[in-house]
Amino acid sequence: MTVDWALLAPVAAAMTAGGLIGIERTYRGHPAGFRTHILVCMTSCVLMLAAMHQSTWAFVALPDQRLVIDPTRMSHGILTGIGFLCAGVIFREGFSVHGLTTAASLWTTSAVGMLFGVGMWGLALAAGIGTLGVLAGLRLLDARLPHVGVADVTLRWSRDAAPDEAVLTRLLEESGLKPVRIGHVVSHDGHVHEHHVKARGAMPLRVDDLSRRLSGQPGLAGFSVMPRDE
Repeated sequence: MTVDWALLAPVAAAMTAGGLIGIERTYRGHPAGFRTHILVCMTSCVLMLAAMHQSTWAFVALPDQRLVIDPTRMSHGILTGIGFLCAGVIFREGFSVHGLTTAASLWTTSAVGMLFGVGMWGLALAAGIGTLGVLAGLRLLDARLPHVGVADVTLRWSRDAAPDEAVLTRLLEESGLKPVRIGHVVSHDGHVHEHHVKARGAMPLRVDDLSRRLSGQPGLAGFSVMPRDE
């Protein structure tokens, strides 16, 4: 068995690119981090390398049959598999959906690995640097742009104390939040009425102000105010 050292360079480059992207995700505390991104990028690379070198595979073609190499079929399979992996890092909590950016980074990392595998080094390096720029550099720009924040508000009221939606809307608007969606959950015994609210407001959200207002509401058994980091 001989080692084709020319195949090791793209694998090393893919692992480096995946690791750099994964470091950013790990630093931000996201579920798919350093090792996951390395594995995604490396696996995508080696599979494409295998597809590109099908002529070296250890199999015997049938008599009078011609071998047709089509690496694009491998890329389709890789992207299908990555789709399942990306779905695993996306989760919903109340009205919030988390993990979309991490899923996109995994998808992009897979594409970078495939580009290294097919020998498109320049495009792979550009995609890797661009991905790091979007995840790390544009976060600083995004923090300086005026935008609307989102918060998930859960209110637990004791029996017959829950206000109607008009009163609840005014209560939130006093703290600069506008309800986008209001859900109702009532316990089986009817003792607890919960409001699950998705609200928007200008950044920075006035969470402390809302918490103080809610603390003084009669009949409110408990609450949570969770700003969402998209």
